[in-house]
Amino acid sequence: MFSGRVATAATRGAPARRGYAGASLRGNSMRRPVAVFIGLRYLSSRKGSGFVSFVTFASVIGVALGVATLIVVLSVMNGFETELRDRLLGLTAHASIIDDEGMRDWPSLVESVTAFDDVLGAAPYIEQEAMLSGPRGLAGGIVTGVIPELEALVSAIDDSLLIGSLADLQAGSQRMVIGRALAQRMGIAVGDRLTVLVPRPASAGGGAINPRLASFVVSGVFELGVQDHDSVRAFVHLDDAEKLRGGTGTIDGVRVETTDIFAAPQIARDWLSNAPEFEGVRIWDWTQENASYFRAIRLEKTMMALLLSLIIGVAAFNIVATLVMVVTEKRSGIAILRTLGCSKRDVIGVFVMQGTLIGWIGALIGILLGVFLSLNVDSLAPAIENLLGFQFMPADLYYLTELPSELHAEDVFWTSLAVLVITSLATVYPALRAAAVQPAEVLRYE
Repeated sequence: MFSGRVATAATRGAPARRGYAGASLRGNSMRRPVAVFIGLRYLSSRKGSGFVSFVTFASVIGVALGVATLIVVLSVMNGFETELRDRLLGLTAHASIIDDEGMRDWPSLVESVTAFDDVLGAAPYIEQEAMLSGPRGLAGGIVTGVIPELEALVSAIDDSLLIGSLADLQAGSQRMVIGRALAQRMGIAVGDRLTVLVPRPASAGGGAINPRLASFVVSGVFELGVQDHDSVRAFVHLDDAEKLRGGTGTIDGVRVETTDIFAAPQIARDWLSNAPEFEGVRIWDWTQENASYFRAIRLEKTMMALLLSLIIGVAAFNIVATLVMVVTEKRSGIAILRTLGCSKRDVIGVFVMQGTLIGWIGALIGILLGVFLSLNVDSLAPAIENLLGFQFMPADLYYLTELPSELHAEDVFWTSLAVLVITSLATVYPALRAAAVQPAEVLRYE
């Protein structure tokens, strides 16, 4: 009864004191915002439920781990994309100029395109499907005719040779360089002979097939690190490939290397628009030739980002749970703040500030940890492998034996922005619930 009368009197007297207390709070807010001050006090207070403090700590750790993991995974996926692009372009060059009817005057085309701005080199080629015969049987492959000194300007074949040299491919030498996986599958070693069968139509109208046979000596073995190339590709001199085709005197096209891989499609098309004498040719760039590879990597990167975002989502729910428990624990404090002149907006600001600070502290820790791990994957991965006794990428299963990592500033920015938005939105419900506290009902029995 006594406490009830005191509470009633306090409640009735609240309006009389509100002007002074409210003015005091507003005066303090000029030096430090009320929401920031009280939010920090609630966050740093050691009184109350230890479970709330534990959940707060778990929320910070959850956000940090989610952000760090997401940054590291995106960096590793970027590294894989760059590594795959470099390996694929080690064979396909940046762009190709193709004539579906066969190109005869290719020397003048090479001279024209190499004189264009931002073009580093150009090389003619002939590409045809063939059946290769070795000690272990038959295997399908793609035989490409090149001029060694020009091919070295547009591809990394010469640098990828494990045995031999691209310069060994001389006109009329009947020598061949093949991929390592293809050599293993056929049981071929350097110095061995293999037979190449190229199916050709007997006449221009089609119908009967007149296969052409030729014998080549394997003079080198290369390894690009891309299964689709190492298991089917073989290189011979351009003249030998032209004879294998039937002596038509034409080539398939010219490969082009530019100063900027991403600008290569536009550079090639700009050259074509300024070279009307080569009417009938078309441009085929690396983004079209390898579109499926990069589409798959981007899809995997997107899916990994979405899945790992669930970690951040769980941490955001922890923030919601933390703030709800704080609201329940601080109901009397909220009621007193309301009687002292704090508006609902001020109360909402207190809990938005508290929850946002939890999320942002976790995000900052996660960003620093993720950037550190991404920049040191090459040294940390071997240490983890030695500690746990296994390899992330065994050499007998993968061409890459170490995890590549490439940190992009935009990945860090968008990850950070997404986390800050998610954690800020997580504070809305608890803050509205705190603002809904009725001072009279809470203080009635205090």
